[in-house]
Amino acid sequence: METAQETGNLTGIRQIILVLSGKGGVGKSTISTELALALRHSGKKVGILDVDLCGPSIPRMLKVQDKAVHQCDNGWVPVFVDQEQTISLMSVGFLLEKPDEAVVWRGPKKNALIKQFVSDVVWGDLDYLIVDTPPGTSDEHISAVEALRPYKPLGAILVTTPQAISVGDVRRELTFCKKTGLRVIGIVENMSGFICPHCSECTNLFSKGGGEELARHAKVPFLGCVPLDPQLTKSLEEGQDFIQEFPKSPAFPAFISITQQILDGMLAQTS
Repeated sequence: METAQETGNLTGIRQIILVLSGKGGVGKSTISTELALALRHSGKKVGILDVDLCGPSIPRMLKVQDKAVHQCDNGWVPVFVDQEQTISLMSVGFLLEKPDEAVVWRGPKKNALIKQFVSDVVWGDLDYLIVDTPPGTSDEHISAVEALRPYKPLGAILVTTPQAISVGDVRRELTFCKKTGLRVIGIVENMSGFICPHCSECTNLFSKGGGEELARHAKVPFLGCVPLDPQLTKSLEEGQDFIQEFPKSPAFPAFISITQQILDGMLAQTS
């Protein structure tokens, strides 16, 4: 008898990465989007599963908010971001009648949709599936981890901002990963200083170094700092490919370095 893992729509995916944070507003969707774009520019085929049901922002970040998912015999066909079909996206944003419609659902309905996203989206063959999650360590996260567990996710990237209050919330996320048996790939410190667009000087608006200190304390890899950059904000607002359009941006090397560490980690695992 075939198992769900053998017959599921995720069997063509080589690696699954969850993007987590115990706190909202730290930029998980930004990190998920730019990581997907950077992996695509490294020659990888990538999918993004947006399970942030109450704040589905990735369709707008990739300028596909007006697209719709379609049904096929095996389930939902995700939205392709580019003509080459190297990035595909599934989000609750595609299922709402109006873009400003609020998702006012109780937990069981949210959990059911997350499980349906995992089982019923026809991704095809992908090198990476990036799973963008809502903030916190709620039952939605448990549902996502449990639904993905048969497919052995590579692990989680934890996103924080430099302030102590954000780092404290991410510390709880580390506990969540430990309790659910989810490997921590590493920590990213987002909004790590503001880059002046005129003089390129970096001002530490929210202090600095909290993410790196947390990684050292927790004995997990620190993947790097991503500064606040007006060019990055502009690209997300306008649905541009930041990795392609702004290679001279101060945030560009941060995303490339984070992506390379993930790729190097994969090589180390397979060698």
